[in-house]
Amino acid sequence: MHLIEVNNASTAKDFIKVNVLMNKNNPQYIRPMDSEVNDVFDPAKNKAFKYGEAKRWILKDDGNNLVGRIAAFTNSKYVNKGTDYLTGCFGFFDCVDNDSAAKILLNAAQEWLKSKGMEAMDGPVNFGDRDKWWGLMVEGFENAPIYGMAYNPPYYEKLLENYGCKNYYNQYYYAMGVKDKLPDRFPERHAKFKSKPGYAARHIKIKNLEKHAEEFAIVYNAAWAQHGEAKEITAKEVMKLFNKMKAVMDERLIWFAYYKEEPIAMWINIPDLNEYFKHFNGKLGLIEKLRLLWMKKNHACRIFTGVAFGIVPKFQALGIDSFMIYEASLLIQPAGWYDRYEMGWSGDWNPKMINIYKSLGATQSRRMVTYRYIFDETKHHFERHPQLDYKQGQ
Repeated sequence: MHLIEVNNASTAKDFIKVNVLMNKNNPQYIRPMDSEVNDVFDPAKNKAFKYGEAKRWILKDDGNNLVGRIAAFTNSKYVNKGTDYLTGCFGFFDCVDNDSAAKILLNAAQEWLKSKGMEAMDGPVNFGDRDKWWGLMVEGFENAPIYGMAYNPPYYEKLLENYGCKNYYNQYYYAMGVKDKLPDRFPERHAKFKSKPGYAARHIKIKNLEKHAEEFAIVYNAAWAQHGEAKEITAKEVMKLFNKMKAVMDERLIWFAYYKEEPIAMWINIPDLNEYFKHFNGKLGLIEKLRLLWMKKNHACRIFTGVAFGIVPKFQALGIDSFMIYEASLLIQPAGWYDRYEMGWSGDWNPKMINIYKSLGATQSRRMVTYRYIFDETKHHFERHPQLDYKQGQ
């Protein structure tokens, strides 16, 4: 077998092709947009290059057939919570069902990361934000992937564990029918806050995106950046994200709760772009964009997905989430715009978030795993990801 570094347009094209080949027999597979994969490895388009480096490889057999791929990353902003050693990452792992091939790919990632001073690697993950291609799917193959979700053949779990990768944490996805009845406490808590002066919940208006970007940053930085699992975000950065989402954004799915007009909670959702992208075979040219607009106008997307959820700490545990979600449900449930709600993943280290999903009456739809591989276990002992410390407002 021949390991080849991706360093030109031809090998970059093969890097994408490997993923298609490994999933060609699965009818649920939806090909990611080629441009989005390429952008991950473009320093001009991926801000993660400010904090690290990336390297990728493809693997061919002796007949010159593509049989695997992998990428490795360093990122000084990647949080290694609870550890005293530097951890790199690997991702975009695809491979035929062959331990020897998998070992060649994972060894390549390991050796490169060692050369950068790393002592362990987590993966498969994205070189960038956690809302895309994070974790290995181990349960839920019967469902088509939602936008940004990693998807792989079931045997990948065996390949990684045979190599020695250990379950660092599970990632759970939950889903529910849009018209499923919410538990009784939701209308009860909604009524409580409705009767209190100063509390309100509203969906955004696209014409006011700059205002909402500021609100997002306020809630996010209070609710999430403190965890050590995320860095603070600026309103300017949120506005860039909103501008990217604008063409497919449904303002009726993005909600904020307020106290005396100050944002205290947010529930951010978008239509599942894979409902559109599954028709495009990885391409997003002019024809595909026109088709997307036509499908959007004709309500072709029947699924919406969770992107972010957060509550300012001093308003947590009061029922603000129930108030905001139930207010949204009064608009969304009777309208018939969508049939299914797919929630973003939550790690098993965040039981409070998982309990929120369960409190909606949702059921687990998928399980992903983020693995950790320690290069020298005589120096460092493996431990699973620590639980969030809610006593510190987390």
